[in-house]
Amino acid sequence: MLATVLPHVNAVLNTLSTVLLVIAYVMIRSGRRAAHRKVMIAALIVSSIFLGCYLTYHFTAPVFVFPGKGWVVPVYYAMLISHVVLAVLVTPMIAITAWRALGAWREGGASASTATFARHRAIARWTFPIWLYVTVTGVIIYVTLYHVYAAP
Repeated sequence: MLATVLPHVNAVLNTLSTVLLVIAYVMIRSGRRAAHRKVMIAALIVSSIFLGCYLTYHFTAPVFVFPGKGWVVPVYYAMLISHVVLAVLVTPMIAITAWRALGAWREGGASASTATFARHRAIARWTFPIWLYVTVTGVIIYVTLYHVYAAP
């Protein structure tokens, strides 16, 4: 049962993570630091739940072979490989980015003058686009496997 339900749960969680990341980006770009912090905490929670569900699925589900034919096969596998590699790389980046934000908050707020906050911003500039790419490609991979090339 998990093998049939979890891909759909994962897609919803990935989509929600994408939406939260975009909202958080808009919040920080508009100077709304408190709102940004709250939305990022939500994104971290949703992404953590996703990771647990994703790992559960992949430890319990049978191996899935992509059924596409022709030009779509190398496109799919290029996207899948980049998605997996970047997901592995961004996971510790997310933790470091969040830890630095927490450190800046503990020091008295996300003032741009604190060294800890400056370090948070420096890594967040890399973490955000990679994290966003991973969540978006995760949804695209889901749609490709379970809707475009769904098993009969």
